[in-house]
Amino acid sequence: MDIGKKIRNLRTMKKLTQEELAERTDLSKGYISQIESQHASPSMETFLNLLEVLGTSPSDFFKEPSSEKILYKKESQATYDEYDKGYILNWPVTQSNEFEMEPLILTLKAHASYKHFEPSESDTFIYCLKGEVALLLGDKHYYAEAGDALYFKANQLHRLANQTTSEVQVMIVVTASYL
Repeated sequence: MDIGKKIRNLRTMKKLTQEELAERTDLSKGYISQIESQHASPSMETFLNLLEVLGTSPSDFFKEPSSEKILYKKESQATYDEYDKGYILNWPVTQSNEFEMEPLILTLKAHASYKHFEPSESDTFIYCLKGEVALLLGDKHYYAEAGDALYFKANQLHRLANQTTSEVQVMIVVTASYL
């Protein structure tokens, strides 16, 4: 691990010059330059002081970046066919409950609905892909056709329903795991 390079990257992310970092740590600009170029190794006390000024902890500094999965192929997605109950669930990102957002593609057959959701502080985004979906939010009803979007704070009892004779498909993205 190139400690000097990591310190330089943190310093530039904080928009500090070598001189500013030196002033805040009671070190010389030349010594900061030597640390960043791997020509000097700071003492433990100096190193911890640098990390404090740069706003990080030793554990975060030494933590290796995890390889982030970007692409989720069709084969890795999960589908739950509950069509006898009136719906099909497709989870494009199967471990999404570990993330900030949780996407779901919901298909509702004619005159079917999908569970009552308890109030939460989650933001909810619903995009109607096919048909017309009804959102019952508290005591209000909203109707979205293909191409329409719904976005709301899920702080009231709510439910999705298909009140038509055609199949409906929506993409739902929530900021908390409660689907």
